[in-house]
Amino acid sequence: MSLKIIVLAKQVPDTRNVGKDAMKADGTVNRAALPAIFNPEDLNALEQALRLKDAYEGTTVTLLTMGPARAAEIVREGLYRGADGGYLLTDRAFAGSDTLATSYALSMAIRKIGDFDLIVCGRQAIDGDTAQVGPQVAEKLGLPQITCAEEIRQVENGRITVKRRLERGVETADARLPILVTVNGSAADCRPRNAKCVQKYKHAKTVTEKQDANSDYTHLYSNRPYLNLTEWSVADVGADVAQCGLSGSPTKVKKIENVVFQAKESRTLEAEDDVIDDLMKELITNHTIG
Repeated sequence: MSLKIIVLAKQVPDTRNVGKDAMKADGTVNRAALPAIFNPEDLNALEQALRLKDAYEGTTVTLLTMGPARAAEIVREGLYRGADGGYLLTDRAFAGSDTLATSYALSMAIRKIGDFDLIVCGRQAIDGDTAQVGPQVAEKLGLPQITCAEEIRQVENGRITVKRRLERGVETADARLPILVTVNGSAADCRPRNAKCVQKYKHAKTVTEKQDANSDYTHLYSNRPYLNLTEWSVADVGADVAQCGLSGSPTKVKKIENVVFQAKESRTLEAEDDVIDDLMKELITNHTIG
């Protein structure tokens, strides 16, 4: 048995390293001050897809991401780890999308891709923390969904078995294919880049990247078709512009504040039990912990 798997992934600003320059004066994110990274839980999802590829001969894993031209790096990162291909949704009309507009665009792209058995994605992105895009994509495609997955245990006879990690424990869920599964950060970490795959795909680019590139590798793209990364616009996926970007986003952000914690004072404590006990009581009393 072989599977056709689509992995939804997002390039996000690294909000784990927010500094004083992370926000602009108008309250928007200063993306230039934050490095762009592969959303962590999407990496967990990619690993689950790659494990299924290892387990079921003939399985293919395809990345789908939406963002500016630089988001093609997400597709390459997937290829470096063992994915088979990828698509970049990029268009000025997608700019400013909230979860509703994002899920609409992704669902239209998935319809264009066509045949698939399984869609996996991270539970949520670290720049929004909404956990809405995956479930919304499933609803728009009319698919069943399993959320908060920690491990995809088995796919057999058109059904999937998934271990879910919940607040109060774990449970096992079973459902039919095709399906969308969101994956928790508690799932297995994604495997590192494969050196052979890096050498194979390091020059893989979208049309926009090839136009902007300084180096001339034109001969590679005609001789090695797998280096041509697919780039789709709103028109390419047949999307309604009114449902994309800001025009298709009912969410309105009124205010964003950048809070940077700084130590105002420090204390040196003796390594004694009663001193540590007093410190713990103080931290609990002022709600620093607990």
